[in-house]
Amino acid sequence: MITLPEQRTLTAHEAKQKSPVELAFIGDAVYETLVREHISLTHDAPAHKLHSLCVSYVRAGAQHRASEVILPLLNDTEADIIKRGRNANKVTSSRNADPADYRAATGLEALFGFLYLTGQTLRIRELFDIITADHDGNHCESDNE
Repeated sequence: MITLPEQRTLTAHEAKQKSPVELAFIGDAVYETLVREHISLTHDAPAHKLHSLCVSYVRAGAQHRASEVILPLLNDTEADIIKRGRNANKVTSSRNADPADYRAATGLEALFGFLYLTGQTLRIRELFDIITADHDGNHCESDNE
């Protein structure tokens, strides 16, 4: 079994000094890891189906929806991080995503990066649980139509 080293955390002030793109860089990995964990714990399916389920969470449009779902629940610092991420000047953009979706996804990833770097794992779980409840509920409803 692999043992991970203890996470090094930053103060909120230190984390705020990082660019939103840098926060999104780590937040993207954190978010996708949470998605993969959620899918592996809730589905028993072939790898290609698991991948499709993962994409349904991590595509820009789904992350845009997720940011809208949690925005009313955020404190001022968290809302500011999302805004900074959404407004970041990025060198690259996705060919397959609407620019507004892509910016909102960057904001969500920046928030998850900020929370991770500051050691706020309980808050990450709290927000992610809200996102998955919304996502799973909406997909169940659309599957029945």
